[in-house]
Amino acid sequence: MTHRRYRLDINGEMVAFDLAPDTPLLYVLRNDCGLNGPKFGCGLGECGACVVLVDGRAVRACATKIGTLEGRSVTTLEGLATDGRPHPVQQAFVEMQAAQCGYCLNGMIMATVALLTRNPKASEAEIRQALSRQLCRCGTHMEILAAVRRARDLMASGVEQDSVQEKRP
Repeated sequence: MTHRRYRLDINGEMVAFDLAPDTPLLYVLRNDCGLNGPKFGCGLGECGACVVLVDGRAVRACATKIGTLEGRSVTTLEGLATDGRPHPVQQAFVEMQAAQCGYCLNGMIMATVALLTRNPKASEAEIRQALSRQLCRCGTHMEILAAVRRARDLMASGVEQDSVQEKRP
C-alpha cells in the first residue's frame, strides 16, 4: 500500500508521519512516538487497553487507522498531566488504589476522562455504561468505580490539580 504524509496533534504537539493509511493508530503512538500509555491488549478493539481520546472522544487506537485522522487531535494518558501534575482522574485512581496489575488502567482512565468531560455529573448507571466495554481481568472493578466517582467529585468541586491531596475518603 502506498504511504502518505499524515499530520496529527498528539498531546499538543503537531507530528507528521509517512505511513500507509491502514496503519493502526496504536502502532504509531507506541512505535513512532514512544508513548507507552495505550496498551496492546487484544488488537481487535474489544478490551479497551488501547483507548485514547481523538478530539475528546474515546476511541480504540488498535482499531483506528491513521488514514482517518489527518489533522485531528489525539490525547494519550501521557498528555493528561498539566505541568507535571496528574489530571484529577489520574489522581483519583491513585487515591482510590484502583489498580492491581494496571494493564487496563490506560483505557479505564481515558474512558473516564471522556465521560466526565462530556457529562460531569454522570450517574452511577452512566459510569457503569461508559466503562462496560473496558475489560479488567484482575477484579478491581469496585475500586475503579470508586475512583471514577472520586474523579467526578474532584472535577465537580473545581479542585485544581495542584491542590488534589493524597487522601482516601
